[in-house]
Amino acid sequence: MADTRSDRAATRRSALFGGCALRRHQPLLALLGLVCVGTGIAVAVLVPQTDGPAWVMAVAGCLAAGVLVLVRIGVALLRPSGGAAS
Repeated sequence: MADTRSDRAATRRSALFGGCALRRHQPLLALLGLVCVGTGIAVAVLVPQTDGPAWVMAVAGCLAAGVLVLVRIGVALLRPSGGAAS
């Protein structure tokens, strides 16, 4: 049975929107991770340390969020399947 025009459109649409978000948005997520790490470093350098625990939590939170995103992307790229599993 031959493909109809509507079948091909559905295939293109599913190819465009198929897969997980990590596979489709790796560059954007990598940029977001780098921005989080950069924000953590900027807060550590520019904001005075007189704020106490709030300063430490802000720096640790920004650094942790950025590192977690970057590690998740790295793990997805190093998987045997060559990318994130859906």
